[in-house]
Amino acid sequence: MAINLEKEQRLAKVEERIVYESGNEMAAYAAHQINYHIMGYFPISPSTEVAQFLDLMKANGQHDIKLIPSDGEHSSAGICYGASTAGGRVFNATSANGYMYMLEQMNVQSGTRFPMVMNLVCRSISGPLDIHGDHSDLYFALNTGWPILMCRDPQAVYDMNILALKLAEDPEVRLPVLVASDGYFTSHQKRRVRTFAHSEDVLKFVGERPPAGFPDTLDRNHPITVGPYMNEPDYINNKYQQSEAMYNAEKVFERISEEYAELTGREYQMLDMYRMEDAEVAVFLMNSASEIIKDVVDELRAQGIKAGSIAPNMIRPFPQKQIAEALKNVKAITVGDRADSFGAHGGNMVNEIKAALFTYGNHSTKVISRIFGLGGKEFYAEDGHKLFELAIEAAEKNKVEVPFDYYGHTPGDKSKEPQRVLKPMKFEDLKTGLIQVKMNEETGKLGVRIPPLRALTKKPKRIAPGHGACPGCGIFSGLELFFKGIEGDIVALFHTGCAMVVTTGYPYSSHKATYIHNLFQNGAATLSGVVEMFWERKRRGELDELGLQDDFTFVMVTGDGGMDIGMGPSIGAALRGHRMIIVEYDNEGYMNTGAQLSYSTPLGHRTSTSNIGSVQKGKVFHHKDTAQIMAATNIPYVFTGSEAYPQDLVKKAAKAQWYAQNEGLVYGKILIACPLNWISPDDEGTNIVDAAVNSCFFPLYEVEHGQTTITYDPDDKNKRVPLSDWLKTMGKTRHLLKPENAEALAGFEQEVDRRWQILKAKHENPLL
Repeated sequence: MAINLEKEQRLAKVEERIVYESGNEMAAYAAHQINYHIMGYFPISPSTEVAQFLDLMKANGQHDIKLIPSDGEHSSAGICYGASTAGGRVFNATSANGYMYMLEQMNVQSGTRFPMVMNLVCRSISGPLDIHGDHSDLYFALNTGWPILMCRDPQAVYDMNILALKLAEDPEVRLPVLVASDGYFTSHQKRRVRTFAHSEDVLKFVGERPPAGFPDTLDRNHPITVGPYMNEPDYINNKYQQSEAMYNAEKVFERISEEYAELTGREYQMLDMYRMEDAEVAVFLMNSASEIIKDVVDELRAQGIKAGSIAPNMIRPFPQKQIAEALKNVKAITVGDRADSFGAHGGNMVNEIKAALFTYGNHSTKVISRIFGLGGKEFYAEDGHKLFELAIEAAEKNKVEVPFDYYGHTPGDKSKEPQRVLKPMKFEDLKTGLIQVKMNEETGKLGVRIPPLRALTKKPKRIAPGHGACPGCGIFSGLELFFKGIEGDIVALFHTGCAMVVTTGYPYSSHKATYIHNLFQNGAATLSGVVEMFWERKRRGELDELGLQDDFTFVMVTGDGGMDIGMGPSIGAALRGHRMIIVEYDNEGYMNTGAQLSYSTPLGHRTSTSNIGSVQKGKVFHHKDTAQIMAATNIPYVFTGSEAYPQDLVKKAAKAQWYAQNEGLVYGKILIACPLNWISPDDEGTNIVDAAVNSCFFPLYEVEHGQTTITYDPDDKNKRVPLSDWLKTMGKTRHLLKPENAEALAGFEQEVDRRWQILKAKHENPLL
């Protein structure tokens, strides 16, 4: 089972070096040696690290890849597709729901025959949300027309990324290629890996650039039309050619694998077979689990059982002939699928193996199907023994007792059903009457009267203590302060993000009010459906018996970059005028996935995808002004807030509720501290966001029926501080205060002041 380093070193014809790295690091390492032209990407665990490592190398001038942070995976796929039509080499990495969001683009890329390489770091797809590794995303890739290479360890991740590009660009293939590895098992676990010592040798193997004659939208002497409207019979002919290219990928992969083995001593055949030469029972597993099963094979062989294992290095095209040949003398095989094909009596791999046996006339080998390892459930040697026991039993009885089942699941126990811990909050405690909101008919604006904040402390918290947020996290202090201004019952929808993850670890929940989760890109649309169903059921009289004492207030909570990928649906909900509130906690990054840059990250700020190095000094473009974008949709009310100014935020929450219940959609943005990723003290969050307000980076204002009002003016209060006073409070920004970064700091200061002056002009002129 172990790597034979002496053999590899003896056979290698190029200079190599040994590193000790993870699968994600090796994907990035191969990409940087190839020096792709473009990588369009969007952060999602566990693939995010690939872009992070490339950005860190880019910051130090180790490659020339143009890294393009997109506003969502659908966009990242579009960036990659566009770049691939323009004659260069293109790279990407994603996982799970990110891949689902790309899915429409996958067939476009393969159907128009433009090569690229994408790493799919396999992970469970929602719902419910699970960020650990299985193959439920991978199985959606099977019908996209991309050849798929499999990686059982970090060594394979490195090698397959190099082989993938050569395969993609081969004239007989000319297809985009997917490189699949297991999330967290392979992506994050470090192993010993042999690499090319010199990038020149990598490029000599794959070729310096895409082969001549490929379509190129930048070739003005040969203009082309990409992706035409196509009727039958041309469409079926197109698909036939694509199918031929896919099957060509098998023989091309075998050829280039032999070439690679000549260079490195590492050989990748279509199937990785272990002790199958005389095997009578076998287990088929893919990727990381396929290494563990080899130990089990050795143990069974020591007991006199002729056991063997099979793992594919390629599943598209599926190695049908090789599978049939490998199993011709095998009495029984257990096939473990790390994802279910619901309703198909087995996962995708078992049904393809059955088809292979049937096609080649094998009606004797017994096939057992088991779904295992979902949601990242560990697979150990004892689990491998259980899978072999199924095959041994079937071989002995010449019969499969249970052809299909799950393995490793736990039967439910009614006596252990989760019980409600907290009673529903009392309506009279939520609807206190302490906050008075009244429309001023002359000005067309709301007037709000709130009691001293101490009087509102008796209102119950909407989120129970005991969540798992980091020390000093400002999300819940900010949200609870906002909720103090909301009277009565709420229904809350949370986007994926820190606030969602740390409050809903099954079977527990910190939410005392009704809570819904949906993904970044669809939260606003989902809550829109809830809102309209409420009003429609109320109109039909269907809610009368539920004892509602008042109308709900519907609140969508977003953050961690959710107003990047979720901006389109949010604008759509705003334009439709659904009566709901969108409140964004702005922590200036994708903190939930490891502090990558988002469009709300300010210029020059350090994140894991805007690193500091010799040739890069943090984020290279300015932050998005989400509040102004939402104000441009002409919704009735937009506001910004901060926990450093509690009375201001509570008043705005009360206004938000009135407008959301009476007129239409409301948007609010609250700046919150993220000490972990801002690299700041845990107990300084309020002071840091206060400095952000007083430096005019985060002004406090509201836009009510199109009229802008600054609700706190640090100039008038003589409290304005230089932008540098705010920047020096955080480790992620102190580099901007160094003399060598004076130009970047000046550009940031100018932009902050420009936006502040525009805001003041709008405040002074109601027509702006």
